[in-house]
Amino acid sequence: MSTSTSTTASVSTHILDTSVGRPAEAVAVRLAARSGRDAAWQALGGSATDADGRCKDLPALPEGTSHVRLDFEVEPYFLKKQADAQQDAPANRDSGAGVFFPEVAITFAVQPGEHYHVPLLLNPFGYSVYRGS
Repeated sequence: MSTSTSTTASVSTHILDTSVGRPAEAVAVRLAARSGRDAAWQALGGSATDADGRCKDLPALPEGTSHVRLDFEVEPYFLKKQADAQQDAPANRDSGAGVFFPEVAITFAVQPGEHYHVPLLLNPFGYSVYRGS
């Protein structure tokens, strides 16, 4: 988990699948940062959510970061859920089913010395984010 210092910010996240009321496990999350509104994005790496839907080991932000982007690769998660559901109830298959949001990208501004916990509330046809604690 990245920790903030007086010259850097830190970021953490988790995902709750609100369609089932459970954490979303094994969702890849990528982290990028930039040092100003017009600066280029710098890919910092990523992680994947654990059984509790949390990313506990996102890379640290570089000094001077002013904007952060979290990219959540949710399509594989939803495809696995669909495949599992089809195994459980093959008579209810929906051959036209797809993933409406294959990825979710969240961009936000940060200040040095602050920690930003940004949860993603996810369901197949919508999502919400907020600054948590």
